[in-house]
Amino acid sequence: MKYRGSCHCQAVQFEFECEAIDSAILCNCSICIRKNAIMSDVYIGPKFFKLLTGAHALSVYHWGDKDVNHYFCKNCGIYPFHDTTYEPDKYRVNLGCIDTLESRELQTKEFDGKNEL
Repeated sequence: MKYRGSCHCQAVQFEFECEAIDSAILCNCSICIRKNAIMSDVYIGPKFFKLLTGAHALSVYHWGDKDVNHYFCKNCGIYPFHDTTYEPDKYRVNLGCIDTLESRELQTKEFDGKNEL
């Protein structure tokens, strides 16, 4: 399926293709808890993810070991996706940014990022 997403102000817009989304991940690390993001449970590879607009509006936040690139819109502050320094361009998507999904109604899996080494 093809999905389209955006930040709140629409400055950052993207699309991706993957199997139909019917589940998600909730991570308990300090940043994910604060963002309250519901994330895709699969990484979207570079052949299937396209940033349509907004490269200029994106900024990145690093925390701790600095291996996750947490992208956010400089205008509205929304966090649409992230990748890692060891697998750049493979994204987990904030499913709350996808208008055609009801992210809070998806079956979720817990990821223990708080205690991950």
